[in-house]
Amino acid sequence: MNPFHLAFPATDLVATRRFYVDLLGCRVGRESDDWIDFDFWGHQITAHRVAGPVAVAGRNLVDGKAVPVPHFGVALSWEAFHALAERLTQARIAFIIPPHVRFAGQVGEQATMFFQDPSGNHLEFKAFRKAADLFAR
Repeated sequence: MNPFHLAFPATDLVATRRFYVDLLGCRVGRESDDWIDFDFWGHQITAHRVAGPVAVAGRNLVDGKAVPVPHFGVALSWEAFHALAERLTQARIAFIIPPHVRFAGQVGEQATMFFQDPSGNHLEFKAFRKAADLFAR
């Protein structure tokens, strides 16, 4: 696997660290006063401090739900997805799209959920019932 790198805006690095480490379970890598690297399930994401709010470019309908664009996340195992969904529910995260199964009974059937980090970045976590369906058509 080749890890990806994603840089994203953060308006509050203290709240961002708390969210990604304490809630999502990410490990901190390098950091400075203006950015923090996180180990995001084996990928490197970097929160860069910015002054203004994060904007949503728009929304697209996917299986009848208004999906925020842009967003990022990771595809987890079915079990890890449900454990994270339970942890987020217990933490009273305000879901943009609550955990549910989309494309039920079809190729690509998946559990998915959307929520925001403290800076307003949208995250999607998903899990495929059949892991091999990640790129199936």
